[in-house]
Amino acid sequence: MPAPLPRVPVWAWRLLMSSVSRREQVRFNLDPVTDVDYHLDLDFVGDGLRGHRLDVIVPHERPAHPLPVYVYFHGGGWTSGDKAPLTKYCATQARAGMVVVNVNYRRATRFTMGHMLHDANDALAWVRAHIAEFGGDADRLVLGGDSAGGQLSALLSAAVHHPELAAHYELTPAVTPDALRGLVQHCSVVDFSVLFEKGFIMSLDFARMLLPSSHAGREPRRAGRAALRRAVAYLSPIEWVDRGYPPVLVTTSERDYFYRANLNFIARLRAHGVHVDALLYDRASRNTQHTWQQDYRHPESQEVYRRLQLFVREVCGEAATTAEPATVD
Repeated sequence: MPAPLPRVPVWAWRLLMSSVSRREQVRFNLDPVTDVDYHLDLDFVGDGLRGHRLDVIVPHERPAHPLPVYVYFHGGGWTSGDKAPLTKYCATQARAGMVVVNVNYRRATRFTMGHMLHDANDALAWVRAHIAEFGGDADRLVLGGDSAGGQLSALLSAAVHHPELAAHYELTPAVTPDALRGLVQHCSVVDFSVLFEKGFIMSLDFARMLLPSSHAGREPRRAGRAALRRAVAYLSPIEWVDRGYPPVLVTTSERDYFYRANLNFIARLRAHGVHVDALLYDRASRNTQHTWQQDYRHPESQEVYRRLQLFVREVCGEAATTAEPATVD
């Protein structure tokens, strides 16, 4: 994905994403995975919206016992993106012995973080009710996502454990903490404090657009920034980490502009005694631009898939019952 210029505004990000999304959908899905079964564009709300569709991808040869379920949310700066470019990424994980759910959600600027969280929670409610039909175990869930989708999955994970956060968004979590076994984060927006750093690549309007209008920070510049700093605590997953947070796999690199946010998140998790598996690449790894994990052609992506599959088995107790980690040629 091309790197935007520093302090890119929301409109420029949307323009950039619209220019690359179709190419990504084709490039990331070359040579489709054929030894899995695809159930595409299932409506998890019942209103026909594209933002309320999900895919379920399952191994073609299923074992007799229910499989762990990996629920994935795409990135795109909250304003853009779609589940379609992640099809091969998700199919690769399904091939390794899990049921994978690839989820769309409504996006900014029309919709706020509250809408996105409710969509993600509705997707989990659908999973809870229907995933057994596809051979999945609704009591062994791992959430995941890249970039903005990573933030969404991490914040929803926090809301499952924190009644205060759930109440802030008027959300009744669809799953219990015991069912949420783990969290996967690829180049995720887990610490909103980095948006306030001088010279950071994204403007503060990315935070403002996610908040209800009453918190949009329209006061004078200084007061607006102060109010925004307080408001983004309800957007920033790092603020809700405690010892009850699920185990986490973090993959990122020095070439990712959220690298420091991810390092901060790892440190906070470890400070609270949360199990963390971190895969960090240095700047010398040229294939590790933001959300490189979607592109199966890179050896660094293959290593991500190996670690992800081992992580899911570890947190879901699958080590002795499934095949070796799957990669893509």
